[in-house]
Amino acid sequence: MPAASDADSGAGPAAPERPQLPHTWRPLGPLVLSIGFVVSLAVVSGAAWMGFDAETQAKFTVFQISTLFFLFLLVCVGFHALGRSRVTATAEKLIIVNGWRRREYAWPQVLGVSMPRGAPWAVFDLADGESVVGVGIQGSDGARARRAVRQLRLLIHELGEDDAER
Repeated sequence: MPAASDADSGAGPAAPERPQLPHTWRPLGPLVLSIGFVVSLAVVSGAAWMGFDAETQAKFTVFQISTLFFLFLLVCVGFHALGRSRVTATAEKLIIVNGWRRREYAWPQVLGVSMPRGAPWAVFDLADGESVVGVGIQGSDGARARRAVRQLRLLIHELGEDDAER
């Protein structure tokens, strides 16, 4: 039964709307949390520094200050990697970016996508027997993530089968 026929029968959730390609899904909740955390950390650290009197500030060595800046930079890099995470569908392929790693799959290589209740990320099943997570679709995004999985299932059904029949 085609993926779009569920809504016609009245059984199950409404059929997903096919996204216009190319389409990119990004995690919303973790992205907002990351930006909020980095900004809060910078504001609190700056306020704490400004709250020190000149004598206390003078006790910090260049090495100690550099270490603090380096740790802040590491936090920023980590959150940037999370913010880079995305799943992009084009007419030719599926692109999964998790942090600094980018993977590209032709549609026939992708057999399915799932995200069981409580799962942190969407999981893509591949034709070679492997699975790969898509951090760009976060379970914490709730209905937004479930809609993305339904849309991707529709695309896998349409584009994967179309290419396999040629």
